[in-house]
Amino acid sequence: MNKIRVFIWTVLILFLQILVFNNINFSGNINPYVYITFIFLFPLNKNRFIILFCAFLYGLTLDFFSDTGGIHASSLLIIAFLRLYFIKLFFKKNNIDYLLFDLHTETFGQVFNYVVTLTIIHHFILFSLDNFSFQNMGTVLLNTLYSSVFTLTLYFAGSYILREKQLN
Repeated sequence: MNKIRVFIWTVLILFLQILVFNNINFSGNINPYVYITFIFLFPLNKNRFIILFCAFLYGLTLDFFSDTGGIHASSLLIIAFLRLYFIKLFFKKNNIDYLLFDLHTETFGQVFNYVVTLTIIHHFILFSLDNFSFQNMGTVLLNTLYSSVFTLTLYFAGSYILREKQLN
């Protein structure tokens, strides 16, 4: 994907998260957090400062409109930091492969493991910061599980629909 297309998609996803997905609420705290696809779509390069800075601004923008006090910025910043480690782990990529890396060209199993791992980590951090207590660990784990399943379902459904649309 070219950089302009990625930028348009990330802005569109941010607006969808703020205007639509933040208003979907099942059982109190089960929400889809599709804005983390920003981390999945962001191009790889050698300078990690760029993605960390963009992730922080992206999360801070979401926090501003959601009135959540920085929990989205923190959780997004952490998975942006961990992203390179998981790319090396699941895709066996090194520094030379960064320029050619595209999530859409990788096998489904590798993409699934990568996306699921980062989503669960993100949601666990998000709900841990939201509750900020060990007394509510059961609630944190349940919300992490349910919101992760909801987010992953929307991500893979949207990814499948967009891929089929591009092929036709």
